[in-house]
Amino acid sequence: MRIVIAMMKHETNTFSPVPTPLERFGNRGLQSGPAAIAAFRGTNTPFAAFVDLAEKEKAEIVVPVTADAPPSGPVHADAYRQFTSAILDAVKKGCDACFLDLHGAMVAETTDDGEGNLLSQIRRVAPDLPIAVALDLHANMTNEITANANVVVGYKTYPHVDMYAAGEHAGRVMLGALRKETRPTMVWGNRPMLPHTLRMGTHIPPMKDLIDMAVAAEADGALAVSVFGGFPLADIPGAGLSVVVVTDNDPDGARTIRDRILDAAWERRQAFVYRSEPLKTSVARAKGLTDGPILLIDHADNCASGGTQDTVAVLAEIMRQGLEDVAVFGICDPQAVAELIAKGIGAEVTVKLGGKVSMPSIGRQGEPLEVKGRVRAITDGRFKVRGPMATGTTISMGRTVVLDTGKVEIVITERHSEPYDLGCFQSVGIEPTHRRYLMLKSRIHYRAGFAPIATHIVECDGVGVTSSDMSLFKFEKIRRPIYPLDETAEA
Repeated sequence: MRIVIAMMKHETNTFSPVPTPLERFGNRGLQSGPAAIAAFRGTNTPFAAFVDLAEKEKAEIVVPVTADAPPSGPVHADAYRQFTSAILDAVKKGCDACFLDLHGAMVAETTDDGEGNLLSQIRRVAPDLPIAVALDLHANMTNEITANANVVVGYKTYPHVDMYAAGEHAGRVMLGALRKETRPTMVWGNRPMLPHTLRMGTHIPPMKDLIDMAVAAEADGALAVSVFGGFPLADIPGAGLSVVVVTDNDPDGARTIRDRILDAAWERRQAFVYRSEPLKTSVARAKGLTDGPILLIDHADNCASGGTQDTVAVLAEIMRQGLEDVAVFGICDPQAVAELIAKGIGAEVTVKLGGKVSMPSIGRQGEPLEVKGRVRAITDGRFKVRGPMATGTTISMGRTVVLDTGKVEIVITERHSEPYDLGCFQSVGIEPTHRRYLMLKSRIHYRAGFAPIATHIVECDGVGVTSSDMSLFKFEKIRRPIYPLDETAEA
């Protein structure tokens, strides 16, 4: 048996000013063949699960590409062409199955449906090829994806701590079909709703309710049931919540499960809307809390949703209100990093921090914050993830500096990196459990590593292209009417 296994992952924020060239896919290494297998072996990723399953089958494994980049704007055409061409070339040489570790919300300069376009191309050259796909919970589902894949399985957790499990699930179902043990039948559907990302955490309702229904349906015999919250910051027709059901040759049963979960989602649509409070109020509330660590979540500038990771509104308010014993992760500012490295450890400096990237989609110019402090540490910015999300992968933040103001320690990086693992602090000499406050540029993924150590969590509504205030964004392509952009939308 010969199995093609590939990874092509990007969550595209069409409102993000951050470009997505080929070079952006290098954080974990753009690799192929045995080098890719070695790089991801033992990691909590669908790719690793696919490899493990294939090896148990004693299959010949072909890896044309592993490409994964932090969320940002549309993928450059040449990068997308390179990834898809590599996968297509491998399939054209002949194989018995194809296992794909994709995201589900990729937009390229040449297509609004990166995954669906890839699958359509594969299907044209290999009409009968069994294809299994693992997708992120934030996938924006399309007809092209489901019509051209045999099995689709999504993550059931956010933070995504079940990535390996999703890959194992998809691959296992596909291998069962190859053995003629089952005949996977897949249906999908959606509702006109665009849930806010901050209301998709699977630890609480409303998303937890839907995931519980999916798990129950699988326990009752469905081969796979996936609830996709969608990625709302993609201005494409298919953005929004959807459900995909795979049964053993039971399309009627699949449709019943699908409709039951979609109806439940629609009934809960108001609960999927995030309600914020003024930033000053949030920081003042945090100041009144005592025991730490207290998490201050700067969710409007989350690089793992396409944020610039260099807005400073929340940091500025923290400093204005005089909070002490604060560690911040992090500001992505290559210029500041270079300046501080040139000064050296121990230097007393004044730097214009952040605000280097303007955000025309929300009408904001970059606004740097002048900060005085001491250069506390300089590192290469690399560490291995030990926590439950993306376990075993290596994070490369680029050259990294810690600037200490006396009250606030700020981690400044060359590359975008979301704080979902304690290593983002520990690798630069900051022990997060010893801080009263931790300011994190994150939305939900921070929960993987930081929720277990937190005494309080305070969400801070700052500035950025990952804001939950949908009135900031000009949607032109998305299907309308859709809730909550249109209060009168009907199922």
